[in-house]
Amino acid sequence: MTKDSVHFGPRLVGSPTGALRAAMLVRPNRSIERAKPLSGEPGAVYSRALEQHAVLCKTLRYFGVETVVFDPHGDDSFEASASDGAVAFEDGAMLMRPTAMSRRAEADRTQAEFAQLDVPLAGHIVAPGLLDGTDVMFAGNTAFVGVGKRGNDLGRKGFAEVARAHGYAVAEVRLADDVPALRAVAGAVSKDTIVLAADKVDPAPFARFKTIVLERGEGFAAGLLCLDDGHVLADIRFRTALTALRRAGIAVDSIDLYDFYKIGITPSMLVLSLKRD
Repeated sequence: MTKDSVHFGPRLVGSPTGALRAAMLVRPNRSIERAKPLSGEPGAVYSRALEQHAVLCKTLRYFGVETVVFDPHGDDSFEASASDGAVAFEDGAMLMRPTAMSRRAEADRTQAEFAQLDVPLAGHIVAPGLLDGTDVMFAGNTAFVGVGKRGNDLGRKGFAEVARAHGYAVAEVRLADDVPALRAVAGAVSKDTIVLAADKVDPAPFARFKTIVLERGEGFAAGLLCLDDGHVLADIRFRTALTALRRAGIAVDSIDLYDFYKIGITPSMLVLSLKRD
């Protein structure tokens, strides 16, 4: 583990798209090379994934984000998707219960890591409930929950109860069968604007928001990380989508995260936001 500080204090995420102040990440492990790649893509390369992850951490620190990086403990190809483990509200973080059996132990490890960082708990998904953190996306005063091939009704209902207690309305979002996670195909870029992948996500739950719909083939560009209201960090490979975002008035910084994209992991999935203004 490396860290700039171990104290995050009681106030965590004040606004879903507020300035990102603190984040937690998990380095990829060698098993990333065993993950089945997306259709038409080659397999991920561990050494390149490590380099790209280091650049991501360096970039976050450049933008003033207090960044804590933990070493992997398991052997799951997707352990680097740190946002699967928890979601943060203003006064505490809620532990998720990942769908993949090989990742169930991550909840206990995440709880221990939160204890080191002085991150209070706001709740947790209990068995037999299942919900991955990357199937939860906050925008404005709404918590969107992806309904796809992961999670179950019990997990989604348990999360909804906690989210409503924290002042959020909850909306379920149907996902296409080939979507790995809600946050791979939808992202909040400002308090009133959502970016969506065409034909991968039901747009109806986002009717109250302005939407930027990305064209087919670049849908995973929606899995960007909001650094501040109207300012995002994205994967550099989606040039057409990034141009569309800039034309919409969004400030975009981009880096190469190709070896994560190969297996369906986006910037927003790699970074667990712990503090936002």
